[in-house]
Amino acid sequence: MTPVQTSASRPRAADRLRKAVTAQYPLLYLLTWEEDRVERMVASLAQSAQPVVPAFVWTTTRGLVNGTEAVPDTLDAHAVLDYVIATPQQGFYLLKDFHRELADNPRLARRLRDAYYALKDRGKFLCIVAPVIEIPEELKKEIYLVEISLPAEDEIAPVMDYYTQRHFNGTITDQNLRQSLVNGLKGLTYGEMQHVLNGTFAGRREFSPDLITQILLEKEQITRKDGLIEFIFPRYRPADLGGYHQLKSWLSKRVQLFTKEAAQAGITPPKGVLLMGISGCGKSLAVKVISSLWNLPLFRLDMSNVYSGANGTPENAFRRALTAVDALAPCVLWIDEIESGIVGVKENVQGGGNTRIFSTFLTWMQEKDSAVFVAATANRIDLLPAEFIRKGRFDQVFFLDLPSEEERKQIFTIHLQKKGADMLAFDLLMLSKASDGWNGAEVEQLVEAAAIEAFNEKSRLTMDHMMRNLGKFVPLSKTMTEQIKQIRSWAYGRAINAS
Repeated sequence: MTPVQTSASRPRAADRLRKAVTAQYPLLYLLTWEEDRVERMVASLAQSAQPVVPAFVWTTTRGLVNGTEAVPDTLDAHAVLDYVIATPQQGFYLLKDFHRELADNPRLARRLRDAYYALKDRGKFLCIVAPVIEIPEELKKEIYLVEISLPAEDEIAPVMDYYTQRHFNGTITDQNLRQSLVNGLKGLTYGEMQHVLNGTFAGRREFSPDLITQILLEKEQITRKDGLIEFIFPRYRPADLGGYHQLKSWLSKRVQLFTKEAAQAGITPPKGVLLMGISGCGKSLAVKVISSLWNLPLFRLDMSNVYSGANGTPENAFRRALTAVDALAPCVLWIDEIESGIVGVKENVQGGGNTRIFSTFLTWMQEKDSAVFVAATANRIDLLPAEFIRKGRFDQVFFLDLPSEEERKQIFTIHLQKKGADMLAFDLLMLSKASDGWNGAEVEQLVEAAAIEAFNEKSRLTMDHMMRNLGKFVPLSKTMTEQIKQIRSWAYGRAINAS
């Protein structure tokens, strides 16, 4: 039995499966959450074979089934292997719950290994479908792993077109809006896409840009379940970030680099930026601004969950997170305090697993071809090895220093306006001079403290409230003078000043 090759283009996941079958691997491990999608792929392979062969499906609740007909006495995992080995029937045997049965069961592992030799070149294929990799060590040479990636852009677009036709009785003529909606659906399974589109389109009469916002809100709920990557909803604009002209200029010149027009012009999207500097100077806010400025979804990689063990070994959890982010591209991946999360703190190195994660990350940054822009932040920059910050991994390294007098005026303006203050009642020059050596977070806290005092007095926020609270703050630049000097010394000549 051989699969028929056709000239029609197929989804990339189906191509990988077809290639494995063509190579006559009798034991296939299909890594995916989408059982129904894989079942359709396998059924298609069975129908395209010459001659046509059946596609069986096995579960622990129904046993082995071909269409509506169940094969007797095949509920047990050993029994289904015995049946497949003994039957002369060529075809595909999709095992849905088998990875759980295989875990910590050496007899079943042995029987599966027997099946490998018995089925070889017999036109029979055992396909284990599972969302996680659980392959016994002794079977790793016999089992061929096929990772069924999440639907790509060319698979998402027809699904979205179907639901727009179904709900609006038409198609989206605005190609920019259509592309943004397709991008918003990346990283979802077919089932999740169907739920998101039904929920987003229900009750609407026309297309509008806020559809993108609604899809992102639905996507936030879905990605939250995994626990490794967190969707950050876009809330901040460049105007919310005071100062840092150099950084903003660099970002503005790259707004269009994730578009199809840029790709057609041969422009490679930027890989990432490393924001290092003094705590409280707006590194996290700058990352959020990147997402809004470039109109790309922002995902935060939670390294504490990677190391927790709740998602498997740290190395496997980290690789799974990177795979998920690749499927979500184009997007921005935010890794906070990367020096401790990935690189490892020198005084408290987290063992070999941390070293392997670091190596995996470096390789991924160097070789990735997905449009994932990595925005990493670091406080303790002395912990970053030279190979981490060299060109080819990060496009640029920016140093975010304490804000200048003019930048502090901008930061005061931003936070006072958020409080609805009368700006004519404030002497911004005096405030910026009086707060010499303060970081942006400390300026924000001063405005917050003054606003609380005004609220308790049931009065409007005034300059007097600000001045009364000025003396109650001791800035970080005074308590950590030596460390700040060290950070500035390290950054000199190694990074571009964001201001």
